[in-house]
Amino acid sequence: GTHFPPAEDAWRDADSMELLSRAVALIHGAGWRVGNVDITVICERPRVGPRATEMRERLSARMGVAPDAVSVKGKSNEGMGWIGRGEGIAVCAVAALQSGDG
Repeated sequence: GTHFPPAEDAWRDADSMELLSRAVALIHGAGWRVGNVDITVICERPRVGPRATEMRERLSARMGVAPDAVSVKGKSNEGMGWIGRGEGIAVCAVAALQSGDG
């Protein structure tokens, strides 16, 4: 919420790909670049597996990295909790950054 606070109307219903572009611009502006990214989407529906390649390609293009630098996988919550009831989706994402001159 530091760069895109959910309480600010400017970010309400924002396009997530545009937010990604802005985040990458902030990274570049600080002298870094995206090395690789690992993303796990936790949900019951939709199934991520059939769309993982498409997601990886779109994300890699937006971040300016090769598709093999982005991992996208889906996991089920096995029917447990609010995710298991289909009330929401959780995502865990980790990005390794590299020095911009490296």
